[in-house]
Amino acid sequence: MTDNRGKRILLVEDDEIFAATLMRFLEKQGLQVQVESRGERAVQKILSLRPDAVLLDCNLPGRDGFEICREARNGYAGPIIMLTARDDDLDQVLGLGLGADDYLLKPATPHVVLAHLKACLRRFNDNPEQDAEEYRFGRFFISRVTRSVRLGNDEVAFSTVEFDLLWLLASRAGTVLSRDDITTSMRGIEYDGLNRSIDMRVSRLRKALGDDAESPVRIKTVRGKGYLFSRTDWE
Repeated sequence: MTDNRGKRILLVEDDEIFAATLMRFLEKQGLQVQVESRGERAVQKILSLRPDAVLLDCNLPGRDGFEICREARNGYAGPIIMLTARDDDLDQVLGLGLGADDYLLKPATPHVVLAHLKACLRRFNDNPEQDAEEYRFGRFFISRVTRSVRLGNDEVAFSTVEFDLLWLLASRAGTVLSRDDITTSMRGIEYDGLNRSIDMRVSRLRKALGDDAESPVRIKTVRGKGYLFSRTDWE
């Protein structure tokens, strides 16, 4: 699973033994796994963590997986694989209709879960979040449809170019983008190594979003590599 090494997986599962077994197995394959056992916390966890894939149990305390899947799809476009102990075709139809990418009957062995997870990640990597229209990280929200940005209850205004840069960074949250990556994506040309317009625009984004100019945590500078939009520092 070399290509997916380091991918972040959120396992929403209240069966402690199954969750612990699956987590250990997936981590041995190079994946990073977090477990959430409560249904009422699942949507917030999905939208704030923005994992590369979600393994979602259908039957959870506090809130069922179908409701979680439906609500999470309003702001999360990554793969969702639903897990259920009920051998019912109607559950499968319902789950897929609400936006799940795959459906597994428990007890599924870790090897089977891994195989399905790899297939979903492969399809997603071949066609990344092109169709996502909005992202939410904690108090931060950005919509490509309305070209609007909110921080908590406050709407934040940006120029066209600034919004495009912010959208690019947010859509690749958790990934370092070099100046060349940004220039190529936004202008279709390679970075010449001299133009500082990207740095100035990032500085304006930070100021508008309340980021610390001296020690930014929301749009971080990774020395010698580029910029990284944080998934987590938006509370």
